[in-house]
Amino acid sequence: MTGKKLDVITIGRSSVDLYGLQIGGRLEDMSSFAKYLGGSPTNTAAGAARLGLKSAIITAVGDEHMGRFVREALIREGVDVQGVKTDPDRLTALVILGIRDSETFPLIFYRENCADMGLSEDDVDPDFIGSSRSVVLSGTHFSTASTAAASRKAATLCRQAGGRVAFDIDYRPVLWGIGGHGSGEERFIPSDHVSQHLQEILPLCDLLVGTEEELHIAGGTTDTLAAIKVVREKTDAVIVCKRGPMGCVIFPDAIPDNLEDGIKGPGFPIEVFNVLGAGDAFMSGFLRGWLRDETWETCAEYANACGAFAVSRHGCTPAIPTWEELTLFLSQGSSHKALRFDTELNDIHWATTRRKDRDTVMALAIDHRSQFEDMVERTGSSLERVGKFKLLAVQALRRVADGRPGFGTLVDDRLGRDALHGAMAGDLWVARPVELPGSRPLEFEPGPDIGGALADWPVEQVVKCLVFYHPDDPAQLCRQQEQQVVTLFQACRRTGHEMLLEVISGKHGSVKTDTVARALGRFYDLGVRPDWWKLEPAADAATWQVICDTITRRDPHCRGIVMLGLEASQESLLCSFVTASKFDLIKGFAVGRTIFADVAEDWLSDKIDDDAACDQMAARFKALVDGWMALNKEGLRQ
Repeated sequence: MTGKKLDVITIGRSSVDLYGLQIGGRLEDMSSFAKYLGGSPTNTAAGAARLGLKSAIITAVGDEHMGRFVREALIREGVDVQGVKTDPDRLTALVILGIRDSETFPLIFYRENCADMGLSEDDVDPDFIGSSRSVVLSGTHFSTASTAAASRKAATLCRQAGGRVAFDIDYRPVLWGIGGHGSGEERFIPSDHVSQHLQEILPLCDLLVGTEEELHIAGGTTDTLAAIKVVREKTDAVIVCKRGPMGCVIFPDAIPDNLEDGIKGPGFPIEVFNVLGAGDAFMSGFLRGWLRDETWETCAEYANACGAFAVSRHGCTPAIPTWEELTLFLSQGSSHKALRFDTELNDIHWATTRRKDRDTVMALAIDHRSQFEDMVERTGSSLERVGKFKLLAVQALRRVADGRPGFGTLVDDRLGRDALHGAMAGDLWVARPVELPGSRPLEFEPGPDIGGALADWPVEQVVKCLVFYHPDDPAQLCRQQEQQVVTLFQACRRTGHEMLLEVISGKHGSVKTDTVARALGRFYDLGVRPDWWKLEPAADAATWQVICDTITRRDPHCRGIVMLGLEASQESLLCSFVTASKFDLIKGFAVGRTIFADVAEDWLSDKIDDDAACDQMAARFKALVDGWMALNKEGLRQ
């Protein structure tokens, strides 16, 4: 089919999944939770987008914080949210889940009159449906008359527009009112009522996907082969039977007398860590093949591999691989049965699922602490006033940014807490320092338990760490610093924070063409892959070339480099921009004292007022912004 804007639209439930972080205990005893995007059709839409399909979803969320989280998460995943309705009267659904052991996954659905169950036929736009090559239905949304009508309308319109309809049986008895609230984990309870409802939709389907238990409910019998034959009587759809670690069996045509005579897609020998969301990952993978007209064997391979990733990781949507990750796994496999421990795959997963990339970062750095403490001592002012000055700096930054993308700040929590909080409005790139100022060997300002400290930081904050590191430092000093950086990198990955590693080599040794590149190479040897590097301006293009070659070779997914200023003059920095602008990996700058040093001194001494301080900082920052933009023909990008 040509001329379609979308590959697939899913329709049905969306939620916020609160996943228990303690593994191996009762849900009753779990004390902390991770917040993820959830709901089977939502997971499938996000997974399809990760695999390169143009996906969208028809669902509804509440007009509150959780609803905004779902919408924003979908946008970050690349899912079209045109069909996401905001319901002013209902709350976004919640699900609380846990991992008890390899066979027990307790969960509670909070879906009483939730937003997505308020969908009706009026929420299904014919033009929107007609813009897609396919629609994916979910069994849960046939549990009430209104949502069933909406799903049926979407399927009918899709077929009328020449599209294809897929049906994920997605049977959860508790969501049909069968069993109590505590039975959310239960996957199968026979019900003639449910079987009748599901069978009514089967004639509209081109693809039907379910576990053996789900096919039992669709066919109205617990004999798998008999159930599949009943389903075949109702529909000509391709039937896919999911069989967990055994993979799947596909029945495109007549049903044979033995399940093993279907088209078999072998499973992967993966350790089961978490089965929740595995079916959604499977569906995403199968859709990638089905909608690209791949062979049934290829569809099954994609689906089973995606399911293998899901059962090996924490969470539903977060576990689904990206296309780059999937193709690497299929080409070379993994030496780990628990894929969550495969460093290479995890590095690709992190790099290809993290928050939206930025092609330009122009940051006003005000994370300085010791320098401001020295100013306070010289001027006789107070540390309390430093916080107010940093608020003025953020004000100046926003004046120059004027709502445009590509701007950011480096700001600390100790002296600049109000400025840090004020910068977290969602419009700025924000990096926060973690090093104890001036420490060599490196120490962390929050203390040795850096992982515990980062757990309290908003995940949108980039963790910035300055290390005074020269590759020719004494061996013991190198080892001490390297271990600290490794510890920080591992903590950032556990807590989901991007990391910016600032390396200054010139303060403690001579810098040659390859000095900084050697320092970066050493960190890469240790398994440290910062999302960002913050580096001193290089003396010449040859030095930048060696640095950029090292990063590209060792981590092609690196976000890039931002240049620091070291209180250089504005003229000197603008000259350094000319050389740096020739390298695509250099994304911009993070400059501080060049902009604010004497302004802060005058303001703390009461020689200038707030307006003058803000005006001067804005003018200086704007001059650097204009200089950088003038050297980048595409201008300000994100």
